[in-house]
Amino acid sequence: MALPSLSFLFIFTSFIVSVSHSIPFIVIHGIGDQCSNRGVKKFTQQLSSFSGAEGYCVEVGNGSWDSWFEPLKEQAEIVCEKVKQMKELKEGYNIVGLSQGNLIGRGVVEFCEGGPPVKNFISLAGPHAGTASVPLCGSGIFCVLADTLIKGEVYSSYIQEHLAPSGYLKLPNAIPDYLENCRFLPVLNNEIPDKRNSTYKERFSSLQNLVLIMFEHDTVLIPKETSWFGYYPDGYFKPVLPPQSTELYIEDWIGLRTLDEAGKVHFISVPGNHLGISQEDMKKHVVPYLKDHIFVQDSINKARFRLRGVNQKVIQSNMMEQSQKEEVEPSSSPLLDGSLPYWWPTPFKTFLGELIGINEEESIQRK
Repeated sequence: MALPSLSFLFIFTSFIVSVSHSIPFIVIHGIGDQCSNRGVKKFTQQLSSFSGAEGYCVEVGNGSWDSWFEPLKEQAEIVCEKVKQMKELKEGYNIVGLSQGNLIGRGVVEFCEGGPPVKNFISLAGPHAGTASVPLCGSGIFCVLADTLIKGEVYSSYIQEHLAPSGYLKLPNAIPDYLENCRFLPVLNNEIPDKRNSTYKERFSSLQNLVLIMFEHDTVLIPKETSWFGYYPDGYFKPVLPPQSTELYIEDWIGLRTLDEAGKVHFISVPGNHLGISQEDMKKHVVPYLKDHIFVQDSINKARFRLRGVNQKVIQSNMMEQSQKEEVEPSSSPLLDGSLPYWWPTPFKTFLGELIGINEEESIQRK
């Protein structure tokens, strides 16, 4: 009797270990942030703790500085090379993107040749359809002039080469200029009529789940519905079109419609400012997709075949009970408070000041 008991114990243990396994995930931070910052570190650690999956924040070059000044195409290439070198990701991984980091993550999905497969993509406040305004600068005269200058010159070669957000600033009243001269988003979204790439669509539509989280009081992204691929109609600043009414969706340029019709797109709205997600909402809307459900189901099927005489309902009931015990009491306080440094860095403000012939101190003294 001893030998069958040991065999059963070995098989049952193998079953539980395989079912509880989760593939790793990476976090790609937003503009003006870096992996070493307290908020991003805490976010990554708690996601890992709640999901049981190994999590890694992948830094883009020099962090905060490069997030502003390195073109997004180059940022995506940096992350592509890093994920290809990470042995932990070779069997596949999930992406959690924060704001601008979502466009870098999508660049990895669509452009990264020979990279490990991306299973689930969880997007928090991603400017997927573009944004009609530059990130926050402030209310002073310098910032008003800087905003005007950037909007006026945003599609120039110099700005496109030296300012990351210019790669996804989509002005509805300048669509021809945007399609011709913006160097990142039109390519990422397959918007250029004679240059649509079927490989990008194929790779993006291969995701198991696309989770699009919009923050109801987001004032950083204009409009906030860009988090869902919603945007303004060409030539107008109103109304905001829902994603299903955009040409990108209707003509299925990147496979968003394909994913949605397969039930793989999850449009989620949560309270809070830009990136101000609570622990409760994180556990409800993010954590479940960091657990590899397909792997779990495969393991259950294999275990059923091996454990012919075992009551499967009892086993699955025990697993659900164990999962419930791991739940932590929800909290409504933000994990990411939405106050990431979306202010213009001093070196770039100095550059703009020289370009327009003033500096901020002088503008204050003139008041």
